[in-house]
Amino acid sequence: MPELQYANTETYQKLAQQLRIDSIRSTTEAGSGHPTSSMSAADLIAVLSAKFLKYDFNNSQAPNNDRLIFSKGHAAPLLYSMYKAAGAITDAELLTLRKLGSRLEGHPVPQVLPWVEVATGSLGQGLPDGVGIAIAGKYIDKIPYKVWTLLGDSEMAEGSVWEALECASYYKLDNLIAILDMNRLGQRGQTELGWNSPAYAARAKSFGWQVAEINGHDYAQIEKAFEQAMSNTGSPFFIVAKTEKGHGFSKIANKDGWHGKPLDKELAAEAIKELGGNNNVTVQISKPESMSALVKKPPGKFVCPQYTTPYSTREAYGDALKALGAVYDELIVVDAEVSNSTYADKFAKAYVDRFFEMFIAEQCMIGVATGLSTRGKKVFASTFAAFLSRAYDFIRMGAISRAHLKLCGSHAGVSIGQDGPSQMALEDLSMMRSIYNSTVLYPADPTCTVKLVKTMAELPNIVYMRTTREKLPLLYKAEDEFPVGGSKTLKSSNKDKATVIAAGITVHEALKAYDELSKAGIAIRIIDAYSVKPLDNETVHKAAAETGILVVVEDHWPEGGLGDAVLSSFACLGDTSCSTTKTSKPTSIPKVIKLAVTKMVGSGTPQELMDEAGISAKHIVKAVKSIN
Repeated sequence: MPELQYANTETYQKLAQQLRIDSIRSTTEAGSGHPTSSMSAADLIAVLSAKFLKYDFNNSQAPNNDRLIFSKGHAAPLLYSMYKAAGAITDAELLTLRKLGSRLEGHPVPQVLPWVEVATGSLGQGLPDGVGIAIAGKYIDKIPYKVWTLLGDSEMAEGSVWEALECASYYKLDNLIAILDMNRLGQRGQTELGWNSPAYAARAKSFGWQVAEINGHDYAQIEKAFEQAMSNTGSPFFIVAKTEKGHGFSKIANKDGWHGKPLDKELAAEAIKELGGNNNVTVQISKPESMSALVKKPPGKFVCPQYTTPYSTREAYGDALKALGAVYDELIVVDAEVSNSTYADKFAKAYVDRFFEMFIAEQCMIGVATGLSTRGKKVFASTFAAFLSRAYDFIRMGAISRAHLKLCGSHAGVSIGQDGPSQMALEDLSMMRSIYNSTVLYPADPTCTVKLVKTMAELPNIVYMRTTREKLPLLYKAEDEFPVGGSKTLKSSNKDKATVIAAGITVHEALKAYDELSKAGIAIRIIDAYSVKPLDNETVHKAAAETGILVVVEDHWPEGGLGDAVLSSFACLGDTSCSTTKTSKPTSIPKVIKLAVTKMVGSGTPQELMDEAGISAKHIVKAVKSIN
């Protein structure tokens, strides 16, 4: 098995041809995949891996490893073929591509494969993720690694790519190198710009990037561009590489209709022969200089903010961030130009070097947060809850990346008042509950908020907190604790005729309703379900058994929010054991009344809008009286 050690044209060609052959072999064996999209970039990856990439495959967490991101994740066969050439995987494993149980999934996924930085395949995300990794290297850890990101030309139509180009330029990320595999053909035909390299170059230059235009199959040009990128300072570097889809096999090269189609065995054998035959070429990828692992300082003491007067949960979120800044040196906060409303600016003013402004670019913000999290940072990202909806795909992909993200959405629900429906998040609980392994929190007072923000810093996966614009009365004492998966029963007696379950601002409406119903001699139980996911099933089931009727009130559409979380607690997932709940299956299903926002309200005061939406105290009173 010949090993390539020296960078020259013959070396590059042998390796590139082997990468093409292995991309064909693995996809033909799988019966699916993207060989042609892999073949177009093979020369670029051959030169990169043979001469420029610094990576220790035996220590994927080496702090000064270069980072390689295939934003065009459908070219995974090329990435895996490079892993094989580097000796990281065997040929036998390469041929398990796309098979159940294989590490080599259809698109790259981290943790499954330790050398993959982030999950890709939803186009337009690799570069924003790379921006986060580059920020970590340049500004936080101050380690001189390079972040190499391979982009497809089809994904250049994604707005998130241009958000990332803008952000990378703003932060002068000269450790970030984007390589555009401009192979002209997308899934259904020619891309928007085809082979118009000057157009791509002009756009990248206008965003402040240094640019090189090259023939992506000319090794001398590739090598020169990479050398320029390596020595470039003061700005990120963009390489526009004109390539040919399916390059190397004449029957499919630059032919439309071959996207995402493997070659049958007969055609694959013909292609392998034309490419020079399977030689199992390997390459010795250079390791970075030896460097000690980054040492985290032990956590400091959390000085919990305390409150004596009404206070908004959004501002308490900012107080908690500032307090946490003294606890964790690795805590980073990003915001989308609304930090004076989310109150993330409290952290920004105290820890200038650990706050990064993403401006009005929510997709890029979540991508950057995901990238930062891969470097071991505790990342909080905040904006208006409604605007996280445009970044939902990034959040979804963050979960696939197994990223640990702490997200905060402020200004939720009709209770924001006069701004009107464009600013009212009424979908966010549903959105965040559906994320894999997510945690969803919705505090009703500042004390609960700061305790939960502290907890968020230690939780894995995607954690979402919904905060409220309005100042809210205090409910809890400084010594109260709020475990995830718990709740607080604020009012209870053995005479309760119904249980009202609420979260956030509707907890206060429920307490108003309690006072009015008490005057009428009607006792009700009040539960603050501050943990929406996981829900406190035990308390909910106990209340259902004892009162028989549950009234769920929420500042959210009726689909997917707190009401559906309560209903789901009475369902079995996958079997009849109800093992996902803390208690056994209830002997009977209670009557559940959902009070939620069911109409598109306009502008008005918070109280007027909650009244109009049917979620205020008077509607809770009406609902309870209707069943008694």
